[in-house]
Amino acid sequence: MGGVAVDVGAPGVKAPDGGWGWAVLAGCFVITGFSYAFPKAVSVFFKELIREFDVGYSDTAWISSILLAMLYGTGPVCSVLVNRFGCRPVMMVGGLFASLGMILASFSTSIIHIYLCTGVITGLGLSLNFQPSLIMLNRYFSEKRPLANGLSAAGSPVALCCLSPLGQVLQYQYGWRGGFLILGGLLLNCCVCGALMKPLVAPKSKELEERRDKELDGIEIKKKAKPKLLDFSVFKDRGFVIYTVAASIMVLGLFVPPVFVVSYAKELGNEDTKSALLLTILGFIDIFARPTCGVIAGLKWVRPRCVYFFSFAMLFNGIADLIGSQSKDYSALVVFCIFFGISYGMVGALQFEVLMTIVGTEKFSSAIGLVLLMEAIAVLVGPPGAGRLLDATKNYMYVFLLAGCEVVVSAVVLATCNFLFIKIKPSEPADTLESIALTDECNTKMCGNRADGKDDDEKGEMEEPEKATNEEENKDIEGIDDVRPKSVTVDSQEVERFLKEPEPNGNMAACPETCL
Repeated sequence: MGGVAVDVGAPGVKAPDGGWGWAVLAGCFVITGFSYAFPKAVSVFFKELIREFDVGYSDTAWISSILLAMLYGTGPVCSVLVNRFGCRPVMMVGGLFASLGMILASFSTSIIHIYLCTGVITGLGLSLNFQPSLIMLNRYFSEKRPLANGLSAAGSPVALCCLSPLGQVLQYQYGWRGGFLILGGLLLNCCVCGALMKPLVAPKSKELEERRDKELDGIEIKKKAKPKLLDFSVFKDRGFVIYTVAASIMVLGLFVPPVFVVSYAKELGNEDTKSALLLTILGFIDIFARPTCGVIAGLKWVRPRCVYFFSFAMLFNGIADLIGSQSKDYSALVVFCIFFGISYGMVGALQFEVLMTIVGTEKFSSAIGLVLLMEAIAVLVGPPGAGRLLDATKNYMYVFLLAGCEVVVSAVVLATCNFLFIKIKPSEPADTLESIALTDECNTKMCGNRADGKDDDEKGEMEEPEKATNEEENKDIEGIDDVRPKSVTVDSQEVERFLKEPEPNGNMAACPETCL
């Protein structure tokens, strides 16, 4: 987390940072909207389901809970499928599952059928779309990735503002069964978004040229190792472990205020319509906060410190909860929703950007699945735990205080542990070149010391060729420094092997500077 991982995509392919990447971003925008807004939009039909199946509100609330649990908890399964089959086919199959679940749910005869169809099948389909879309976004964007993540994350509040009113209209016109059927057809757009996820492929001409050069040099082309279906080596990275722990603590309280703010307003004596307006205000602010935060995170002096920027966003969110818990009237809740919307948008725009920065492109498909699995546990514990606290105290102040404390603790854990335990810094190419130059100087001095015992005539004869050789080597090094791009790094093991190769006189170059 202290250092930035280098993104590694297909061999010889760099992130386009544009071009077809904007189409990929559009697909991610839609997928993110469906994934996060759909569990909330389904709640519009709960009153009809209660009358239809003669169940309580807590029974229907399990539909959204199962949807979120499948969205987060099936992360490792999705990682395995993506590493095995690729993002595009997984997303298209996921779109079919999401649509099929809602269509089957429209023929349900009990609430259990709704759990299985809408909760499990649709939830699995959304999960198979959400995670691969983030992976493809990470592959298509590098320099502009913070902005891309912010724009993609804005799909969640936009879709929520659209799907909730649409659900109310469908329920009024066609009932819950017709509404489920139409929403199932709407989810088929996930397949269209999946079709946009064109994989990056290295140019064929470059591959043929590299192969020809290797054959001419007599170097055997090694077969590429098969990628791991689920790479658990990410847990060896301290930065990843710190991020996972902090994110899990954050999720305990992050989603609590949006769930209870409307009820909090009603408790203070406000009308239903006026209370529901608070969520509209929060979502409107959230729409603009996410892209703006993505632009700020992409600044040169902010991006290397994006982990601390993410910690600040969480701290901001937690403090907003703590202050909002003291609200005594509607105007105070409006101010709370404005500041909470800003901080909530910042967290939404940065959470996956920071994870991408920590693990890089190569391990991101496995890392996000494992992180979502850990967050799934927190999602199932957080809001229900807050509900039990409300039942025990009958006071919303304690609910908001608990949520704020959890988010503040996560911010402190992330920032403090990153500062104390992450000491590794990314190596610079210039430092490596300087070490090579120092090694050459050291070799020259050792060669001069070995020549002291010889006659003056021989020493004079040897100095001229050595000087000419050293000048040529220095010119070569300077040429390398001018030609080689700054983005290329030198493998320390490869340099060490090069320095230990026998010199032309049969001796081995030994120097403290060679101990990399």
